[in-house]
Order: sequence, then structure tokens, then C-alpha cells
Amino acid sequence: MLSFFFRNRSETPEPLKADVSGSIPTWLQGTLLRNGPGLFSVGDTSYRHWFDGMALIHSFTFKDGGVFYKSKFLKSETFKKNTAAKRIVVTEFGTMAYPDPCKNIFAKTFSYLLNAIPDFTDNNLINIIKYGEDYYASSEVNYINQIDPLTLDTLGRTNYRNHIALNLATAHPHYDDDGNTYNMGTAIIGFGRPKCVIFRVPVNASEKGMKKPALKQVEQICSIPFRSTLYPSYFHSFGLTENYIIFVEQAFKLDILKLATAYFRNINWGSCLKFDKDDVTVIHLVNRKTGKVLSTKYYADVFVAFHHINAFEEDGHVVFDLITYKDSNLYDMFYIKNMQKDIDKFIETNKDFSPPSCQRFVLPINIDEETPPDTNLVKLQDTTATVVLRQDGSLYCTHDTLFEGLELPSINYKYNTKKYRYFYGSRVEWSPFPNKLAKVDIVTRKHIEWVDEDGYPSEPVFVASPNAVEEDDGVILSSVISLNPQKPPFLLVLDAKSFTEIARASINASVHMDLHGLFIRDTST
Repeated sequence: MLSFFFRNRSETPEPLKADVSGSIPTWLQGTLLRNGPGLFSVGDTSYRHWFDGMALIHSFTFKDGGVFYKSKFLKSETFKKNTAAKRIVVTEFGTMAYPDPCKNIFAKTFSYLLNAIPDFTDNNLINIIKYGEDYYASSEVNYINQIDPLTLDTLGRTNYRNHIALNLATAHPHYDDDGNTYNMGTAIIGFGRPKCVIFRVPVNASEKGMKKPALKQVEQICSIPFRSTLYPSYFHSFGLTENYIIFVEQAFKLDILKLATAYFRNINWGSCLKFDKDDVTVIHLVNRKTGKVLSTKYYADVFVAFHHINAFEEDGHVVFDLITYKDSNLYDMFYIKNMQKDIDKFIETNKDFSPPSCQRFVLPINIDEETPPDTNLVKLQDTTATVVLRQDGSLYCTHDTLFEGLELPSINYKYNTKKYRYFYGSRVEWSPFPNKLAKVDIVTRKHIEWVDEDGYPSEPVFVASPNAVEEDDGVILSSVISLNPQKPPFLLVLDAKSFTEIARASINASVHMDLHGLFIRDTST
């Protein structure tokens, strides 16, 4: 049954009007852009991991109560090479590929050198990023591909390394109230130890019609050397408050030597990630305005984290919420060989699956040097999170659990960097495949669920209603696919306050399970 998730999808290049039931708010005007894997085999070759499928961008455009669907494959260099060869010839996260099995040893060695650390695939299948007025399909590599958000055409590839010294960059940036974009990445090659590099792209970095990429005006804020030279920490996202950037240096690491020799040794990049259960988590704070890294370091037990939820400052504390796992087994569950099992066998195989936990950490910013050891430094009253000054002078953090079993979190982004009450996400219980959506109330610690039999919803996206006063005044949008062939895929519209369905737009097309995206509001009306 899980094979439904890795079937090849086809494009819907022309707008297709959806069949709408219920009532879509008249103020909901704009386009929901989504990204995810949609092609899992080329010719007689197939990908080994779900995160390897070639990117398929799709959109749902809301206009005057109607919904129009469209999808196009990202025409990356990877897509072009694979389709031209009629086989997979570009290596991905979990799939090792060779350009030509008939090449001689000299050509193979040269190909190995080209495929080492400095370069990766440009199959950007994870998210959509806005830099200036430009939109890019993104993943976690040094390439991003610009797309037209209306036509979904691929406009051209940009290499981060042509503008800033990065080998990897996250697919989850932050945007401030002015529209500037903050992001961070990993610099592996260069002088000194590998570094986490934090950068900013100004809102005016590009304008509509400009040919120069927005990254031409990228500004480096700071760099943070990793604690280990050979095993830099992996990170998928980060936290942002009004004054600080939060970098969690976790015990989930990239083995550089293994990565550099992966192609030569016939191992995929996914196997170059390792979880060091004997390590420790280190939390760094960076002043957004000065780029200065605070000398104070905070320590916590090991965990694996992919997605931050939100962060804010309160009474001299930095509060940040993220989703953690006890280990790194999540990636292994998405290998196609595991997904080919029926659900009962899949559950039995992954019975030790570490469910996601939504956790809150609270960091006191100013530490009194006269504080006696073993004192809890957290002064906020609405959390059980602690920070204790140990005998050796280190600051040890314990978390406050907000909720268990939720991934792909989203918020009302107007509350990003601000104290907030609600977050939304995909409910994850018996497997990493979501079959419910949830709204979590941080104050009451209660939640509401939406579920549709046979339905698998994607990441929920919050869209605020115009002139909204309350935080949850708006709608939740989610693309839902169904295992039931009698149920067409649909775009779900929930009232965010009550979390009840107010409309769905059914699509008579090949719709895929996506990962992330964003909503572009139509401001012309």
C-alpha cells in the first residue's frame, strides 16, 4: 500500500479547474506553491530513497472562490541529464549513480573527482525560497533553481558558491518583517575548520525583471567553527528571534572523509551521516545586528532535530521550540525497500521508531557570575524547561515537552520571532506518514485534529485573513492524497480557529505527496 507514495507522477502543465465543495473565503486570493519528489524511476533505473525522487513543483491558485491546479517538473540539470540518458546518471542522497558504465578507469576516476564534496545534484525537491523578488526551488546543496511562481517554468540555476563560500545551505530560511531573508549553510572546503555560515539577502536584492540573481547582494553575518574538524553537525533549519539567531549544533553529523570518498567507494551520501549518541548538543546564540556570537554556550542531551517551530524573547530569555527525535532512524524508514512493505510489516520493522517530540528550550541571556552552582536560571513561570549552572561552569538545559507526535510544523508567520500560542502540523503516530493534521494550543497543552479516512495530508500552511486581530484568524491549506482510488486528491481548506473543514477542491490529476512550500498572496485585488 505504501508504494502509492513512490509511483511516478505526470505533469499537469495547463491550469486545471478543481471541483470545489464547501465555501472558500472570498478574501483567499493567491497561489499555494508546493515542492516534493514526483519521479522515482527513469528508464529501467529506480531511486533507492524517497528523498531522491526528481522534484515536481505544483501549485493551487485561488481566484474568486475557484481553485486551479498546475504542476511541472523542475527542469534542473539533473532532470535534463537523467531524461536525456533515459536512466539515472546523477547521484542523490540515497542513490549512487554512475554517468556511464562503459567508461574506462581514467574517465571513472575523473568522474569521482567531479562528484566529491565540491559539487552535488541540483534536484531541488524540498522547499521554495524567496530571495528578493525571486523564487527558488531549494534542497540542502549548493545549487538552487529559480522558478516562475505563476507558470512553474524553471528559469535557471544559481550556485551559492559563486556568491558566498558554502557547500550546503538549508532549505528553511527566515523572513523578517521587512522581507529580508536569513539563512545558513555549511562551509566544508577552505581554510581552517568547517564552519556554519549565517547570511542575509536584502529584500531589495532583486526586483521583478532583473536578470542578476538576488544572491549577488548576499551579506555574511558571521561564521561559527564546528567543534569537530572531520564531523561537522548536520542542520536542516534554525531559530530566529528579534535580536538573535539560534544555531543548534547537534550530535547528528556529516562524516567529511566518508563523503569525500563516497563516489569512489560506491556509498551514498545518506550513509555519510552519523548519530553520535555519546556526544552532547551545543546551542549557540548570534546577535542578529552585530553578527557577534555570544560567548555563553548552552548544553543539552543529544537529540536529532530537523524542524524549528518558532522562537521569541521574553523577560531576558530566548525561548525556542523545535521538533526532536531520540535517534537518526527517520531517514532509514524512507528507503524505498522499506516503503515497499505492506503497512503491517512496515510497522513491525519500525516498531522502535522514535516519534517526534515538540520541545521547548529556554535560555537565560544574562548570567550572573555570582550564581551558585546547581541553580535553575530560568525565571519564566509558564514552562518546566530549566538551565542549570553546573560545577564546571557549563550551562545545562532540559526541555519542556509541548506535544508528542507532530511533524512539518507551521505557524501564523506574522508571529515568527514573537510570543505565540498556536502551531499546526502533520500528526505522526504509528509511522512517519501523516494521516491527520493537528492544531496545538501551547497555553492549554490541548490539541484538535482533522482526519479523513484513507487521506494523507501534506504540511499545513496557515494563511491569515485580512486585518486579522487574533492569532488563529485565518485558514489552513493542505494538499491531501488518498489511497482509495475512488477518492480523488484534493486541496483542503480548514478554518484555523475551529479546525473544521470549510472547503475542499478535488483535482482530477496526478497529485504527489509534497514536502514544503509557501503561499503567495495576490495583492493586485
